[in-house]
Amino acid sequence: MSQKKAKYPVGSDMPRRSFMKSMLVASAASAFALSGYAADTKKSGGKARPAIPASERVNLAVCGIGNQGGLDLDSHNETGMANIVALCDTDMGGPGTQRILKEFPKVPRFKDFREMLDKMGKDIDAVVIGVPDFSHFPIAMMAMSMGKHVYVEKPMAHTFRETELMMQAEKKYKVAAQMGNQGHSGENYHQFKAWTEAGIIKNVTKITAFMNSARRWHGWNISALPEGEPIPETLDWDKWLATAEFHKYNHDYVNGQWRCWYDFGNGALGDWAAHILDTSHQFLDLGLPEEINAVQLDGHNKFIFPQASTLSFKFPARDKMPPVEITWYDGQKNLPPLPGEFGDSIVDSDIPPPGGVAVKKPGKSSKAPGKVIYGEGLTFKGGSHASPLQIIGSQAKDVDSKLPEYGSGSNHYKNFLLACKGQEKCRSSFDVAGPLSQMMMLGVIAQRLNTKLVFDRTSKQITNSKIANELLAGPPPRKGWEQYYEL
Repeated sequence: MSQKKAKYPVGSDMPRRSFMKSMLVASAASAFALSGYAADTKKSGGKARPAIPASERVNLAVCGIGNQGGLDLDSHNETGMANIVALCDTDMGGPGTQRILKEFPKVPRFKDFREMLDKMGKDIDAVVIGVPDFSHFPIAMMAMSMGKHVYVEKPMAHTFRETELMMQAEKKYKVAAQMGNQGHSGENYHQFKAWTEAGIIKNVTKITAFMNSARRWHGWNISALPEGEPIPETLDWDKWLATAEFHKYNHDYVNGQWRCWYDFGNGALGDWAAHILDTSHQFLDLGLPEEINAVQLDGHNKFIFPQASTLSFKFPARDKMPPVEITWYDGQKNLPPLPGEFGDSIVDSDIPPPGGVAVKKPGKSSKAPGKVIYGEGLTFKGGSHASPLQIIGSQAKDVDSKLPEYGSGSNHYKNFLLACKGQEKCRSSFDVAGPLSQMMMLGVIAQRLNTKLVFDRTSKQITNSKIANELLAGPPPRKGWEQYYEL
């Protein structure tokens, strides 16, 4: 391992309420927020928080308080820079929400983000969005249109068009907007930036990225959407569906299972490429690919993601940098070709298991999620999230003395909250995270159609397939949800 750290780290439509009712609720919410109750919650997720006056904190509403959304709430709260002033979840009485509800028993709670923003908008500075991929868009668009800062889990949205509109809204409403690929504030971010600026990483022509852990849909063999089941009493199914086409409730759509379906999620690529390829994409200035090819798909299915995928993304030359091809491998047995000196995978203890599936330690037949970057004179291997790169082979000794110092990392959540206060810029702002998310969504279209796509980077259109080009926008929103596409 060859690297250097800096001596010091781098730091249906909801009707409008009557004016009088809104004013009464807003006044009560204002009194609640200023009372500092949320600030009195000294711990979140078992960790103590710094003591910062409530008046200097960001008033935070959280949409999605189970699973990843609950972890996002914990992480923002642990910075000591947030007052948690509102909670929203379509299954507010479900088992996944109970821990957060017990920790914040007096915080107002809602099943509908529209009602929450309508009633409490005056007292909300920012909104954390930790809901399924397909629901990111309407919440983020409504919040931004009201001048609220947004923290949105990765990928930014469900479709290419939604991501494009969110990027436009970030600029139009002049808000802080952060995508939740948490490692983008960590050591790998600072290292990659420093190494590219110093010419250590240069003239990259090929990247191999892989995610070979088990996924929820592995082993499934289906030929139709699942049968409808009774809706749990605690779940508001209509609000859970949001803009999506109507589906009958089934347990295999909720609690993380949504990631399996083209109608709701973005598969392994949308889940992990944001953690594996984020720094390569930003600091190599890749932008959008001009060709995306489904090289090999095992178990292609029109409802769920393949059992394994090999995808190729080709990027043209940029300024003085040569063309780059990224090849993506997912699937438990679809292991990538690796250099002979690759050695063991880079495993970071801070990286969570994929999608809630228990992951065994990598053995001879599998590798932890990661990448190999082929540059001029040097080859690098990396893991996921904030894991730093390592130089492969004997060249490491030759460049060790030339490696620049860099920061050891910083806090992604604190970066967002400081951006809300105008003190920093979001590192994974939508103008940075948007093209990365759109790259992944183009890959999903190639998976869905099992085909090669030719993409015009200027017009942002797929030129060789009308059906694929229509998938950039996805299906029209359900009746009553159209307005979010007009903001």
